[in-house]
Amino acid sequence: MSDELRELRERHERLTQLYRVGEIIHATLEPQEALQSIVDETVRIVRAGSGSIALVNPTTGFLEIQASSGLPGDASELRLKVGEGITGWVARTGKPARVGDVASDRRYVMLRPDVRSELAIPLELRGSIRGVINVDSDRLDAFSAADQELLEILALQVARVIENTWLYEQLRLKARLFETLVSVSRTINSTLSLDEALSVVTREAAQLVDASMCSLRMLDGTGEWLDLRAHHGAGERYVNKGRLSTSDSMLGIVVRRKKPLQVENVQVSGRYQNVDIAREEGLVSLLSVPLIFGGEAIGTLSVYTGKSHSFSNEEIRILSAMAELSAIAIEKARLYERIVDVEEQLRQNEKLSALGLLAAEVAHEIRNPLTVMKMLFHSLDLRFPSTDPRSRDVEIMGQKMDLLNRIVEQILDFARNSEPKLETVNLNELIEDLGLLTRHKLRNHGIKLERQLDPGLPLVEADAAQLEQAFLNLTLNAVEAMPDGGLLRITSRTQAESQGEPRCVVIEFTDTGEGMTEQQQQRAFTSLLQTTKAKGNGLGLAIVGRVIETHRGKVRIESKPGEGTCFIITLPVGRDQG
Repeated sequence: MSDELRELRERHERLTQLYRVGEIIHATLEPQEALQSIVDETVRIVRAGSGSIALVNPTTGFLEIQASSGLPGDASELRLKVGEGITGWVARTGKPARVGDVASDRRYVMLRPDVRSELAIPLELRGSIRGVINVDSDRLDAFSAADQELLEILALQVARVIENTWLYEQLRLKARLFETLVSVSRTINSTLSLDEALSVVTREAAQLVDASMCSLRMLDGTGEWLDLRAHHGAGERYVNKGRLSTSDSMLGIVVRRKKPLQVENVQVSGRYQNVDIAREEGLVSLLSVPLIFGGEAIGTLSVYTGKSHSFSNEEIRILSAMAELSAIAIEKARLYERIVDVEEQLRQNEKLSALGLLAAEVAHEIRNPLTVMKMLFHSLDLRFPSTDPRSRDVEIMGQKMDLLNRIVEQILDFARNSEPKLETVNLNELIEDLGLLTRHKLRNHGIKLERQLDPGLPLVEADAAQLEQAFLNLTLNAVEAMPDGGLLRITSRTQAESQGEPRCVVIEFTDTGEGMTEQQQQRAFTSLLQTTKAKGNGLGLAIVGRVIETHRGKVRIESKPGEGTCFIITLPVGRDQG
């Protein structure tokens, strides 16, 4: 009776211990903390001298110690092949091993010199061995069949806990990834600086995969060299080591193959060119992924860890996602540069148009007095003897006046050739394109752009380039009128026939700027030679007036000082749209 009672007490004690262990290991979802709690409680329950949990690395296939108690500090660096040692044998066969004297077992791999006996139990999950829970003792035959039974029951619970913590860690990692991608995307969309965007990418990539350093390199114009464009955590020697050749460098392989590359330890790799720098700066494991744009590799994004590490498929996917963001940032910067170039080209066209109009007006103003001069010159009928030097002077004066007249006619002919080349134009599309060209300039000046466009707006017969130039001038004029920022509203609508007026379209540019006086409004579209303003609504508005006039349209102003300005443009509807 006493034996049965003792057995019941022992069973009750084991169940209590299992319950206590269950409470402890379910108290956290942190993988490392859960594994460490499991080891500590297991060692305590079976009165072992040391213990460990070794898990199979899915990337390398090695057994790696993830948590331990009572083992030397460098035990975590030990890696066993499946089948190697007692632990490896358990992982390969899926069977427990209880060894009373390790000295007589050839499978034993010593971690602690005082160990005499060992008990190892497989951690099985969904038919697959995920690892081994192992306890050691300084005593011979330290572990009983009851201890083995207890650990086998515990191993089932541990395997489920490991799966749950792994799943939780994966979900948390994905959440961090999404948060980081959103943060990086927001930064890329809010900055026009490529260097700033790439700096954010390298910093976030290093933090995501817990790397000590991250670098981003881009191909130069020849495609033969990789230049360092951004980095996070890099030392001075790494930054100054210069460009890498795509033909004989390790990162060049990533570019040529367009596939990720990882190296377990660059400090001992024969392919890595700067081993001395890696050793000096403590760079060990490398993962590099290509930057792909338009199907072509344009650079690399690389992370280095400070200790030996095998990058998982999830980490490779994370870094590849960051590389895609980098490619987007690079393309955005290139598009912005093109937009700036186009805007500058439009500004140059504006200047050329202004010079053309000014030249035509000067020629027109010169022709009238020149005509009077020629008439008076001929009416004087100056005749001198051929021997008189004045005879030659009169001849030269006549020739030069004829030359001046030809020059004036040529300038006027050129101006007449600048008449609009009419074609069917969608004004809404023109205004949308204008918003794209000027959005960065408006943003930099703190100006908000609103467009209220009539989707049913009819087409007009116009010269798209000239109208675009006129609309650009009105936008730039609004920018000058709002030095402290404001609102620019562009609207389009259809105006029906009324009182003999034909059907037409109306475009309005309304700003919240300084406004215009009555005198400024009256002279806004006057002659280039008569304008009193050096810029703003001087040359620019004169061009607007000329362009709208040549398109058989009208432009008027509604404005009061301090209350903003509205430019109202009316253009006739195309012949086929009326």
